[in-house]
Amino acid sequence: MAVLAVGAQGIHVISAEIVAGEEEYYLNADFDLVLGPAVESALSKGVPLTFVFEAQVTRPRWYWFDEVAAETRSQYRLSYNALTQQYRVTVGNLFQNFSTLAEALQLLSRIRNRPLAGRRELEKGDPYQAAVRLRLDMTQLPKPFQVTALASRDWSLNSEWYRWSFTP
Repeated sequence: MAVLAVGAQGIHVISAEIVAGEEEYYLNADFDLVLGPAVESALSKGVPLTFVFEAQVTRPRWYWFDEVAAETRSQYRLSYNALTQQYRVTVGNLFQNFSTLAEALQLLSRIRNRPLAGRRELEKGDPYQAAVRLRLDMTQLPKPFQVTALASRDWSLNSEWYRWSFTP
């Protein structure tokens, strides 16, 4: 398990780990996700936010580029409905409503039991490099907000790739 410090506005990795199940390896990750005032204001006015969670496991090779042994990617859409005064987190065709922004952000910042790789895909005893990150996908914002997002630090919601060593 890896642990980092919690910061202010932005996205920061708190912890990440890979756990072995009977048939698969699963990923657990916790993020500190704090929206800035500009982003929170846009969300409350109906601008949906799309967050992308990415994870990968690579095997270092001295003679060539590292081999990608496993990877996963998910999109989470956070929106606010002024009529019902509820926040909604959507993943694919599934969604969940929340009465507060804090509850919605808590769901976004906790990844649990995310399938990563089958037990046979990773060689036992071989060293691997695991990495995770969570970021706001600015290409999914409405066009006027994309221009604003590029010029403002308030919209810079990206965790850096967090890497750690892993041996099955």
